[in-house]
Amino acid sequence: IPVVTRTYTTACVLTTAACQLELITPFQLYFNPDLILKHYQVWRLVTNFLFFGPVGFNFLFNMIFLYRYCRMLEEGSFRGRTADFVFMFLFGGLLMTIFGMFVSLVFLGQAFTIMLVYVWSRRNPNVRMNFFGLLNFQAPFLPWVLMGFSLLLGNSIIVDLLGIAVGHVYFFLEDVFPNQPGGGRWLRTPSFLLLYLIFMEKHMALSPKFDPPVLLGSDYLPHRKMLFDTAEEDPNYNPLPEERPGGFPWGEGQRLGG
Repeated sequence: IPVVTRTYTTACVLTTAACQLELITPFQLYFNPDLILKHYQVWRLVTNFLFFGPVGFNFLFNMIFLYRYCRMLEEGSFRGRTADFVFMFLFGGLLMTIFGMFVSLVFLGQAFTIMLVYVWSRRNPNVRMNFFGLLNFQAPFLPWVLMGFSLLLGNSIIVDLLGIAVGHVYFFLEDVFPNQPGGGRWLRTPSFLLLYLIFMEKHMALSPKFDPPVLLGSDYLPHRKMLFDTAEEDPNYNPLPEERPGGFPWGEGQRLGG
């Protein structure tokens, strides 16, 4: 499991487990601008992305989607670009926090998952999807299918719309606008991410299992190579389904989230 996916998924599971064991309560985690600004409870800027509700169908459904599409992004279009992937997390989280203040959402983890799904779906437009054996469609329709599913279950679609909106802003600025006449890259991964991971590398170098290219996500040349440089081809790399000829083997009975 790649490092960012492993870290985020583990944090979400541990946070939910702590709530189930009543070590903490959701009231200590939810997003509240007043408590953040007036009482300096800054951890809420992060913890509201980590709680997906009590253990149940909704929690498992969200964890499956979070793990699946976070991993496919990190091993797919962000392979060898760990710093860029972390920067997408920071940019998406910041934008979502700002928008969340206007729609009165207290937990943004589900919207963040929809953002990951949206970015993946737009970068893999030719992948065929099958939703619980009922619908066949191309990947770019996946976020909208999920929103329709939420609507059928009687849930608010504000969460889905927020995730789609933030995902579209990132996709447009990163993939569309730079290729337009007169366009350019507005989103550039800051160098502090490189410096931080180099710092982590120095403290992990004594570990016998430490692998610098895996941590840095790029060719490992300390202090010279940027994190978002292209990684060398790994002969042992097992490509994801969407990178193989024919895409996902949905015709063999594989279902979304399975």
